[in-house]
Amino acid sequence: MKVLKFGGTSVGSADRIKSVVNLISDGETKIVVLSAMSGTTNSLIEFANYLRNGNATGACEFSTILQDKYKHTIRDLYSTPEYAEAANTKISEIFNHLRTLAYKPLTVDLEKEIIAQGEIMSTNMVALYMQELGIDVTLLNSFDFMRLSSNGEPDLAYIREHILPLVDLEAKGKIYIAQGFVCINHLGNIDNLQRGGSDYTATLLGAAVKAAEVQIWTDIDGMHNNDPRIVDNTSPVRHLHFEESAELAYFGAKILHPTCILPAKLTGTPVRLLNTMDPKAEGTLIDNNLTNPGEIKAIAAKDGITAVKIKSGRMLLAYGFLRKVFEVFETYRTSIDMICTSEVGVSVSIDDDRKLDDIVDELQKYGTVTIDRNMCIICVVGDLNWENIGFESRAMAAMKDIPVRMVSYGGSNYNISFLVREEDKERALRSLSETIFNTEK
Repeated sequence: MKVLKFGGTSVGSADRIKSVVNLISDGETKIVVLSAMSGTTNSLIEFANYLRNGNATGACEFSTILQDKYKHTIRDLYSTPEYAEAANTKISEIFNHLRTLAYKPLTVDLEKEIIAQGEIMSTNMVALYMQELGIDVTLLNSFDFMRLSSNGEPDLAYIREHILPLVDLEAKGKIYIAQGFVCINHLGNIDNLQRGGSDYTATLLGAAVKAAEVQIWTDIDGMHNNDPRIVDNTSPVRHLHFEESAELAYFGAKILHPTCILPAKLTGTPVRLLNTMDPKAEGTLIDNNLTNPGEIKAIAAKDGITAVKIKSGRMLLAYGFLRKVFEVFETYRTSIDMICTSEVGVSVSIDDDRKLDDIVDELQKYGTVTIDRNMCIICVVGDLNWENIGFESRAMAAMKDIPVRMVSYGGSNYNISFLVREEDKERALRSLSETIFNTEK
């Protein structure tokens, strides 16, 4: 069995839904995870914003506009009045439910219930369309098995226990449709997976059913070895180790959130990134196999970075200094990307500066604090084990004419990271690409 995920653009119109159904109807048993139709989640957030501003009437009027979009999609999708009527009835039930919610006090739980309706609508429409075509399909309810534990993380044991009775792993040609992104929390209230959304649903289900492969279908041709908007002659990366993928995802590649990789990595379930606009393209395979040892795979960049430097004579030969510094960031729930230390100071980078003023006030108790804003992390990803000679020197050579604020090497076997000014990003990416990839060719 395979698990396939399709995002909002893949089910964003009647034509796109037809393409997806044609693609998945290949006679193989699979679980298909669907996002909400493109634009729907943003519209539902706006619906909730009306309620936040105390305008229930405005929310209901706005919902009518969104419902009209679904009516047009239904008209174009179904060829028989029976199924068109069934789809309209189901969608009307959901919008009537939304209008009922509009007159309740807006809470965090209620807002999550509102936003969840997008996935419920898309999966119902696709399942009905497949039934119209005579395809053996079962619509699952993700609230029956997708659950968060008390710490807010997915409860994989619960997911496995509750999904397995609902699917027949030995069935021939059976297709199961499930909602992505949505779940329940440990209290039984509607919630969502937040980071990675429907991709996370797919990898969690893939791990739970021990899928042969998880496929993430998008409108982008896999991960590229560089940003094609900046560097010419980029090419898709055909294979990545899970660790390499996580580095790329965190440092700029927009296709897959690093959190989504973890369930597949832990169970060894291969993940393949594929292009709905070009289904025959090879895409990118991500697994635990390290092919082509010693190869650099890609370069990624992450903007919006702030560097914080704490310099203190007290650090010299002192223990406990780093603990005090890190506790400040922990107190203000701000994660650190890069770290560099010396005998008299420590530099770190962060990508969330909302609590920066409070952090600086606390750090000034321990030393002199310097801030550099508008920075960018450039990450070189590949098999960079320290015993692989020469890669770090080539990367350094590429940066010889570019001011580098920090360098991180050795914390991972899969990346070298440079912190530079955002204004130097394009020059750095082009120089690294020319030095690393052209030399390899």
